[in-house]
Amino acid sequence: MKPQILLRTIHHWGSIIIALPLLLMIGAGILLMLKKEISWIQPETVAGSTTDIPVLTLEELFRAATTVPEAKSWVWGDLDRVDFKPSKGIVKFVGPNSYEVQVDTKTGAILQVAYRRSDFIESLHDGSFFSDATKLFVFLPAGIVLFILWATGLYLFFMPRIKKRKNKQKKREAAQLRADGLRQPAE
Repeated sequence: MKPQILLRTIHHWGSIIIALPLLLMIGAGILLMLKKEISWIQPETVAGSTTDIPVLTLEELFRAATTVPEAKSWVWGDLDRVDFKPSKGIVKFVGPNSYEVQVDTKTGAILQVAYRRSDFIESLHDGSFFSDATKLFVFLPAGIVLFILWATGLYLFFMPRIKKRKNKQKKREAAQLRADGLRQPAE
């Protein structure tokens, strides 16, 4: 089988096989690129009262965060993440229920409580939302097949153009040889 036919076949069937996981990856990826611009995806970071070294201990900051209804049941070990933002003077606590509580590091005041969707969208993007097996045996192969589609697509796009250019070059050279043969002086 010619390489071009084989690559077209791989390109054709590969794109059909990975269509659904790829659609999910692309859609979630676009949302993730916009997470800092759209507060619905990830809450905007609010500035605290100072950017100095925190006055309150981590324990005091966590205790302050658990005063809001969305964080009443949080325990330290169940937190999804704790993000320190020294340049903003805050600490973000993200709980297992995906709520984010932003606390001022100087006063302990609650600056914002909001639902954080970016982690859920990221789990859709990499397939871990479904299971680790889905991530490794569906989304990873889909990414590999996408790479193969990219490579075969480049080959299928550039190869005909390269062949066309070579053929034109050969024709020019042949015409030049014929022209040179006619110009040679008779002996």
